[in-house]
Amino acid sequence: MTAMMRPDDELSIARYLDGNQGSPTVRRIVLGAQLRKLRQACGISREDAGKAIRGSHAKITRLERGQVGFKQKDLVDLLTLYRVLDPKRREEYFELARQANVAGWWQQYNDVLEDWFELHIGLEEAAALIRTYQVQFLPGLLQTRAYANAVTRLGYPNEPDVKIERLVELRIQRQELLSRPEPPQLWAVLDEAVLRRTFGGVEVMRAQLEHLLDVVERMPHVTVQVAPFSVGAHAAAGSPISILRFPEPELPDKVYLEQLTGGLYLDKQEEIDQYSAVMDRLCTAAETPEETKTFLKRLIDRMT
Repeated sequence: MTAMMRPDDELSIARYLDGNQGSPTVRRIVLGAQLRKLRQACGISREDAGKAIRGSHAKITRLERGQVGFKQKDLVDLLTLYRVLDPKRREEYFELARQANVAGWWQQYNDVLEDWFELHIGLEEAAALIRTYQVQFLPGLLQTRAYANAVTRLGYPNEPDVKIERLVELRIQRQELLSRPEPPQLWAVLDEAVLRRTFGGVEVMRAQLEHLLDVVERMPHVTVQVAPFSVGAHAAAGSPISILRFPEPELPDKVYLEQLTGGLYLDKQEEIDQYSAVMDRLCTAAETPEETKTFLKRLIDRMT
């Protein structure tokens, strides 16, 4: 490929440069995806690309997946390696990288925010649809402050109160995306055990269930289904999953698997298809949204 040639399916870099198309996280993912296409079009391995920027194939993987920001020198060397030599085209990439490196609101919590979770918050902000299945806790986007405090203390039993309070505040601020002018669709399937575990005590849990019921009745873009014990074993038993879809057609869905000390992000099409099929089966097996509201009301009544 010569300096003036472009891959047939090259992503449109220019349309992300007006400052209105997507979040910094989206720009980072778009830039990483484009660099991957350029590398593949040139027939260059991740190992060789890594050497060109004094790094490893793992670093190239993180860059191409949009998991880390871009250093100017690395981008200069990669574009040269990929024979992108036209000054105008190179400047488009440099400008997109500058916008992709803009700090998100969540970076004010860097003192308590784990690196692996920072990407998830950015993906949430950029998503048009968030589908999630939870087996132990309510999704962070639907938690009350008291409930969030109780479950955070379980995860960080030896941390000082100031860190717990910062983590809870971060979780509460994340929820603002559900109230913005164009919020994402949130579709949550909850194992029945999630609603029956009284984290923080009966009063905290009753207030949490009341809040959950209020949200689903007040916000049409939030759908909740309960997967009752009666449905028996199912494909995702014991494994919480989230699938995020974005309005940008160039961006593939992301599967997010949260673990005890980290998070795993999947974006290969076969992986997306597999987890999407699991979510579809869960939604089919679970109570309908209307039946779930009745279920919640019964639980609340029993706690009164």
